[in-house]
Amino acid sequence: LQTMSGNEEDWLALKPQEPSPSQCCGSGCKPCIYDVYEKELAQWERAKAKHDKSLLMEKKEQSNNSELNPGTFTAFSISSVEQLTEDTYQYRFELPGNSSLRLRLGQHIVLRGVVDGLEVQRAYTPISPGNAEGYFEVLMKCYEAGLMSQYIKTWKKGDVVFWRGPFGGFPYQPNQHGELLMLASGTGLAPMLPILQSITGDEEDETFVTLVGCFPTFDSIYLKPLLQDLARYWNVRVFYVLSQETTVERLPWSYQENSYTGHLDEGLLKTIINSCRRKPFALICGSSAFNEDMKRYLKAAGIEENSWFVF
Repeated sequence: LQTMSGNEEDWLALKPQEPSPSQCCGSGCKPCIYDVYEKELAQWERAKAKHDKSLLMEKKEQSNNSELNPGTFTAFSISSVEQLTEDTYQYRFELPGNSSLRLRLGQHIVLRGVVDGLEVQRAYTPISPGNAEGYFEVLMKCYEAGLMSQYIKTWKKGDVVFWRGPFGGFPYQPNQHGELLMLASGTGLAPMLPILQSITGDEEDETFVTLVGCFPTFDSIYLKPLLQDLARYWNVRVFYVLSQETTVERLPWSYQENSYTGHLDEGLLKTIINSCRRKPFALICGSSAFNEDMKRYLKAAGIEENSWFVF
């Protein structure tokens, strides 16, 4: 009997742990962390029924071939850390050889962190072009009380972190829409950049783009040089909506005519839509409150629900 209970304990120790809600990023990933758990649980139950621990071996491996994979986490090392604003950082991760993540436009990847023994997962969209070779870059905002932020704040060059994916994405095709209206709040800029860069990098793609970036202050706008470069293309306009600035007069001259103070409200969005060169298809990315507001304002401006996509 004694060996039986010892054996039971051994099997219990090997049983996969059910994810806690904090581990699910809520982005509708396929497979989700819960799908992975169900698969591992079924594998454990099969192995236990057959009293054969070797059937569990595939579960234990963490992918070391540095190929991104939706089902298992892969280790990537941090090659550089750049602070962009007070609470936002740009991290560059190494890819072996000259390999590329080969992401489709707007796809996100999921980061795993461990904070105080609690596993947390969050989704991020790389801002580097999907075909960038040898590296990928991610824009991350750190929140005072955020669980994942506490983990990210400890990162330094050379650290190894775990990612899986890719998931989601906006199924963009060149010249599919007359004009894209990109509504981004803060790091919601991330999924817009690869799409914007693919349009400006393709001479055959004549899609107009109007990007509206919402930030608290002028100093908190990320990646200004990149955005300024993109705004030089004939088919790209960039507007800034700065909620904590009181006047555009204090901004550099080159930003004054394309910046607004206050919030992106229904009236301002209507004005921007009316200035679009063609009827726009909208891409939305921000907090859930921002996304809900934008959908409401778009509807009020006569943009149908099948003419927008929320990241």
